[in-house]
Amino acid sequence: MTVLRTGGLSLRFRPRAFGVGAGAALLAAGFGLVALGSGDYPMGPADVLRTLTGGGTLAEHFIVYELRLPRLVTALLVGAALALAGTVFQSLVRNPLGSPDILGFTQGASTGALVVVVLGGSSLALAGAAVVGGLGTGLVIYALAWRRGVHGYRLILVGIGVSAILTGVNGYLLTRAPLMDAARAVLWLTGSLDGRGWANAGPLLAVLVVLAPLVLVGCAPALRMMELGDDAASALGVPVRQLRLVLLAAAVLLVSFAAAAAGPVSFVALVAPHVARRLTRAPGPNLLPSMAVGAALLVGADLLAQRAFAGHQLPVGVVTGVIGGGYLVWLLALERRAGRL
Repeated sequence: MTVLRTGGLSLRFRPRAFGVGAGAALLAAGFGLVALGSGDYPMGPADVLRTLTGGGTLAEHFIVYELRLPRLVTALLVGAALALAGTVFQSLVRNPLGSPDILGFTQGASTGALVVVVLGGSSLALAGAAVVGGLGTGLVIYALAWRRGVHGYRLILVGIGVSAILTGVNGYLLTRAPLMDAARAVLWLTGSLDGRGWANAGPLLAVLVVLAPLVLVGCAPALRMMELGDDAASALGVPVRQLRLVLLAAAVLLVSFAAAAAGPVSFVALVAPHVARRLTRAPGPNLLPSMAVGAALLVGADLLAQRAFAGHQLPVGVVTGVIGGGYLVWLLALERRAGRL
């Protein structure tokens, strides 16, 4: 760990973690530059950069700012938000499988959206219902898991149970929806960035601007101590119960707004913290590197989803599912080879 002192202030950081975060951010920027320049109207990197800095033709300005850049910004924000939420969940439950995909929060957001699909509603109503569904599920899980506090193992078991229930409810809601609406809902449930505009990115950006500094600056040191165990953290002066409630609320909000923006994109919240931890080789939450890895992962997956098959675009959730599933199989193979399974 390196300590920088300026006047009366000191800043501690790990050079390797900083390098991993910076490298992942540069990778995300590179993927984004390629995404902005590729498509039916191809543009070179120089043309894209010129357009982003105020130059370019009217056609290039329209294509970049109105068609491609909103999708890219949404992908960056969703990837960062899911990675941050996944890191918080894994730290709180002290389990590498603690992610919103497994704990039921993603399914809750999906339930809220499907209710709007069945009843009939606009895209704005669908996004709002996804946020309400995610928050409502968080409250239910927290209430069911509460017994003189919320502990990681109990939270995981309750979350898995609620997730199974909501999966069945979502299947039923799909059978009650009109055919065209059900098809639209299935695309949303897969996770898609197709047709995303500034209206999709705006609410998530506002939530990230508020919650990311809260988690990164206000809660990160205490979260690192909580990984030692509740008793040890309490002995060090950490208000464990209050902090856990704040962090859970922040993580659920991030997941809910990310689902409202792009649907329940799978595996990013689970895989990004793992990759960041392996690259940094550092204990603790690794919040900033995880956010950068999540952003790069989702932008790269979306680029692959758009360009892997000529003339046909895949939902980005399909690509993240394949990548995440492959990563888990590889991780299990490593654990078995090491004799831990």
